[in-house]
Amino acid sequence: MSSPLVIAANRLPIREVMTAGERTWQRSPGGLVTTLEPVVKAQHARWVGWSGGEGGDVEPEPFEHDGMLLHPLPLQETEFTDYYQGFANSTIWPLYHDAVIPAVFDDQWWAAYRTVNQRFAVAAAAAVAPGGVVWVQDYHLQLMPAMVRSLRPDAGIGFFMHIPVPPLEVFRRLPQREEVLRGLLGADLIGFQRPDCAENFRQLAQRVLHLPVRGEAISAGGRWVRTGGFPASVDAAGIEAFARRAGVSAYATQIRAELGNPRTVILAVDRLDYTKGIEERLAALGELFDEGVLRAPEVCVVQIIAPSREGIDTYQDLRARIEAEVSRINQAHPGGVRYVDRAVDRARVVAYYLAADVLAVTPLRDGMNLVAKEYVAARYDCRGALVLSEFAGAAAELRTAYRVNPYDRPALKSALRDAVQAPPEEAAARMRTMRDVLRQHDVWDWATTFFAALEEARALPAQL
Repeated sequence: MSSPLVIAANRLPIREVMTAGERTWQRSPGGLVTTLEPVVKAQHARWVGWSGGEGGDVEPEPFEHDGMLLHPLPLQETEFTDYYQGFANSTIWPLYHDAVIPAVFDDQWWAAYRTVNQRFAVAAAAAVAPGGVVWVQDYHLQLMPAMVRSLRPDAGIGFFMHIPVPPLEVFRRLPQREEVLRGLLGADLIGFQRPDCAENFRQLAQRVLHLPVRGEAISAGGRWVRTGGFPASVDAAGIEAFARRAGVSAYATQIRAELGNPRTVILAVDRLDYTKGIEERLAALGELFDEGVLRAPEVCVVQIIAPSREGIDTYQDLRARIEAEVSRINQAHPGGVRYVDRAVDRARVVAYYLAADVLAVTPLRDGMNLVAKEYVAARYDCRGALVLSEFAGAAAELRTAYRVNPYDRPALKSALRDAVQAPPEEAAARMRTMRDVLRQHDVWDWATTFFAALEEARALPAQL
């Protein structure tokens, strides 16, 4: 059965877990799922993605789960290594984050990336209804738009990049730069988290492929491809309603009790990644404890880290360094840091948001960072303070957060201190302003705006 809207993303919103030979499903972590899940349910869309299992050929048939029609695709063990851990996360991820660590270039990884993109394109092309829309998500599937267009020229094709797009001097290092750009330009509309990323992409099309650019449109293959910034968001009303549940509030009280009822709780919720600024933040917090600005156990830092890409050496090394710093702080300041080294379910995360006096979101580079928006949405009491990196896309909207350059250790320490010591009326005013922004620009505004722009893009004439 075909669907008028097909979402294609590297992973499904749930992932396969094998226990004693039995397949079960758990919610997938990450901001992409947070953003897309409510849209998929509301639109009755089909979601094409990898199930999360490794090494198997046999995947279940499309099935329904929690109001979503899911279409699993297989990945061979070598494809998981070469496409996912390799080209996607050891080449594209570091390169697009301005080479926070060096990107690795490997022809075998590229071949696997192309193969998997083709598999996704075939599945999406078969699933979309005549004249329907295929909405491709993120850096894993950059070749897919052009592949879908060759198979289904009647379909509308949107692409959304959830991570930053680097400037020319960084992107041009990619050996397959032309193929990647041409793959993306198969879309009718290419959306980015921020206008500056859209501008970077237009410059890439102009300088690498020598294509004409007019305003926000790029001329490619006899068509005009529209580009633009569409900041992703969260279901603010849904998160607030969840946070208002009596059970969640009670859970928050329990969390503070488990922590020893400290005067101040500083929370950080991150996926394990070198782009998240975890080491820099822990170092700053450690110095604040050492200097007596923060005193344990009056102040407790809760660092939640969801495991990620554990088969990649860079991530294993990062975990070891983080654990060493947490251990150092706790030896000098017992009870200073509570380290949660696992994914936390939605109910507990929202309870942590309510329990935290300060949320620290300090990535070195981030497309958006929805944790910051979730925290603001959950704080219906207008309490709490947000420390936010200026290099997170969310900083462009949440302007009354305590904004900081995470590379500047003294400034990071000052922002954390100011947030902890903020007068209640000041913190409430800042939070109230951020909540007003989020009410206007929630996930529904994001999706509605993108789909409206996609329809306009499909109607663009060949000549502008």
